[in-house]
Order: sequence, then structure tokens, then C-alpha cells
Amino acid sequence: MPSKVFYNSACPVCNAGIKDQRRRMEACGNKDAEWVDVHNNPDAASEVGHSLEEVRERLHVKDGSGKLKIGIDAFVCLWQQTPGQQWLAKFFQLPLIRPLSRLAYNGFARLLYIWNRALKHW
Repeated sequence: MPSKVFYNSACPVCNAGIKDQRRRMEACGNKDAEWVDVHNNPDAASEVGHSLEEVRERLHVKDGSGKLKIGIDAFVCLWQQTPGQQWLAKFFQLPLIRPLSRLAYNGFARLLYIWNRALKHW
């Protein structure tokens, strides 16, 4: 079962990051991931059991076994599947780095969400 990536294209920062990650994965021959834009398909958020606003705020990935990864853990899941980025996955799973990166990602995602709402991107 391929990974399923739930992202928000209405956020220009998020959209640019996802386009780059998708390009990297496809360039390595990994074309199995399914990319679900919740901005254009808001009902898809229910598939992960979270509200549309939660999925707009943070990246969500269902891995190949159906396990849900959110935020930095979602990126780690994608990096694990991307040759040339697997070192990132290992780095962000280190005992001290993992909790710090979660905190940083969640804080940045929250600020980015507030900024997008203020600019009425959705």
C-alpha cells in the first residue's frame, strides 16, 4: 500500500514544500505516493480522522501500513522513502532532535496557519 499525503495547497509555503518533495520522490522513481490536496478536496480530511483545519495546519501522511504520521513525523516518513534524504529521516529521529523538531515544526505550522487565515487563503 503506497503512502497517502494530505497537504494544503492554499498555503504557498506548504504548497512549495510539497511540490519540491513530490518532485524529489518522483525523480528517484518513487511514484507510488498519493498526493491529496485538502484545499481542493476538503472531504478527504475525514479519512485521517481529523478536522479540515487540523489537516490544513499540519502535514498528514498515511504510511504504507496505514499508520498516520503528523507534522515532522510525516516528513520523516517521506524522507525515508527518498534516496538522498534518508539521512534527514535518521537525523530527525535522534533522541534529542526528535522532540525539539516536533516543537519547532508545530510552532512554525501554527504561525503559518494563523498567517494564512489572516490573508484569507481559505
